[in-house]
Amino acid sequence: MNALEQISKSSMKADVPELNVGDTVKVHVRIQEGDKSRIQVFEGTIIAKKHGGISETFTVRRVAHGVGIERVFPVHSPAVDKVEIVRRGVVRRAKLYYLRGRVGKAAKVKGLVR
Repeated sequence: MNALEQISKSSMKADVPELNVGDTVKVHVRIQEGDKSRIQVFEGTIIAKKHGGISETFTVRRVAHGVGIERVFPVHSPAVDKVEIVRRGVVRRAKLYYLRGRVGKAAKVKGLVR
């Protein structure tokens, strides 16, 4: 078990920002198309965080052209180039699945006032 922990800790990223549910983020994802690769940005609200350690994931939701899109990103994946926090959100739930049933301004998350 100790060797497994060392392998998982060596493959974990060190520069991961503090991600919280309710934050609006830009996720820069490396996409492989044939022999070329490019960076695609996916911006949305974090509605869930799951697991922990090397297998930690977060779910990002956005609405594009009236259709809700959700993507699950592993935090320590090499395909995730970087994660930028656009704005912090204030929520009182661990999972924001209720945003799936809301549209327009009802689907907004309160911002953190500093």
